[in-house]
Amino acid sequence: MVVLKLLTKFYTLNLLIMAHNKELLQKLAECAAACEMCADACLDENDIKMMVPCIRLDRDCARICYTTASFVASHSQHAEHLIKECEEICRACAEECAKHDHDHCRQCAKACSECAEACANFSGVGE
Repeated sequence: MVVLKLLTKFYTLNLLIMAHNKELLQKLAECAAACEMCADACLDENDIKMMVPCIRLDRDCARICYTTASFVASHSQHAEHLIKECEEICRACAEECAKHDHDHCRQCAKACSECAEACANFSGVGE
């Protein structure tokens, strides 16, 4: 009976962790995709020189989102460190993209803000 209770608790905790991680993983994927699309669209803008900081942050943000997702998905003990860095870069990217009036920048700023929020709210349930 005790073993069954422990197994049930363990199973419930694992489901909670998986759901918690899934939400963050979804936001990381959405943010990385938005950043990739924004960087590509920035290359087609008339004043590309003005878009250089945006392109660089888009690239950085997409890379940290991909990397963070990999660490979260594998339940790495180092995921928490990356999540904090990811939050910081996502916020910087959202701030930069918000300076521009292009639709792709607005969409990217939204995705980055949502990802930064998901990172900030992630508490490493069960770790």
